Amino acid sequence: MKIEDKTVVSIHYKLSNDKGDELDSSEGKEPLVYMHGTQSLIDGLEKELKGKSAGDKMDVTIQPEEGYGVVNPDLVQEVPHSAFEGVDDIQPGMQFEAKSPEGHTQLITIEEIKEESIRVNANHPLAGEVLHFNVSVEDVRVATAEELEHGHVHGPGGHSH
Repeated sequence: MKIEDKTVVSIHYKLSNDKGDELDSSEGKEPLVYMHGTQSLIDGLEKELKGKSAGDKMDVTIQPEEGYGVVNPDLVQEVPHSAFEGVDDIQPGMQFEAKSPEGHTQLITIEEIKEESIRVNANHPLAGEVLHFNVSVEDVRVATAEELEHGHVHGPGGHSH
C-alpha cells in the first residue's frame, strides 16, 4: 500500500540541521504514527513521503519555506520586564507559552535579557533552518472510520480523545 491522503503511516526518522547536529530522532522509541494529509507533519516531509510504501528508506532535505518557515523579524520583540512578573529566574533560552493578539497560543523563546527590556522571539525554534531527515517507512494502512471522523490516529502510536 502506498502513502496517500487519509492513510495511517508509521515512520522512524532522524532529523538534523545543516551543521549535522541531530535535532530529533525516533531511534530507540516507537515509530512516529500519523495520518497523511492532515497537516500532522511539515509540508515538505509530507510531500516527500507521498507515494512511498512500507520498507522505503530515504534522505530528504527540506527548505525553511516547506519546514517551519523563514524567520519573521516582526516576531522578535523587546518587552518590558513586567511582562514576566512572577517569574523569579529568567534566562536566555527559556521558553514560555503566550497568547498572540489573535488569541492563539504561541511558544516564545527568551533571547536576551537587557537592563531595560527582554528580547523575545515567537518564531518556531526551527524557523529558518534547512532540515535533513533520514526516514524509514515502517507501515502504511487504511485509516479506520473513527480515525477519519476524528482526523487523527487512534491506538498504539496515536492518541485517542
